[in-house]
Amino acid sequence: MTLEIDFQDEGESVSEEMINLLDNLLQHAAAQLNIGDAEMSVTFVDNVRIQEINKTYRDKDQPTDVISFAMEDEVEGEVEIIGADLPRVLGDIIVSIPKAKEQAEEHGHSFKRELGFLTLHGFLHLLGYDHMVEEDEKEMFGLQDELLNSFGLTRSS
Repeated sequence: MTLEIDFQDEGESVSEEMINLLDNLLQHAAAQLNIGDAEMSVTFVDNVRIQEINKTYRDKDQPTDVISFAMEDEVEGEVEIIGADLPRVLGDIIVSIPKAKEQAEEHGHSFKRELGFLTLHGFLHLLGYDHMVEEDEKEMFGLQDELLNSFGLTRSS
């Protein structure tokens, strides 16, 4: 199993150590969930950039913490590629670094924990998990906590 992750840091605000931690977290989650060969990207941005993206794609003119663009969403009439031995393209995750710092402080845990939480949250969205209804929210957040805890990135981390 190989999960290829392209990390982009638009503001050069995330350390190499933090990127390695997030890579290991996502590799752990992919292994636990039996994802198989796949590729994705994670981009770190500021609040201005994520607000632009949020307004353009979600019609919400405000900064948010994380946005995911899943590539595997099924579209009616889409033709499936059969026989190609290609890795799954999961999609893109965009994380606001200022929002992550702000929320870490609000929740009383480390920036490392918050950035891990947001990145994993985005990853689960790429896999089709959602939290629009209470039942789905319980499933997604339960899985998210389970993966963070089994990786060792707890609220006290």
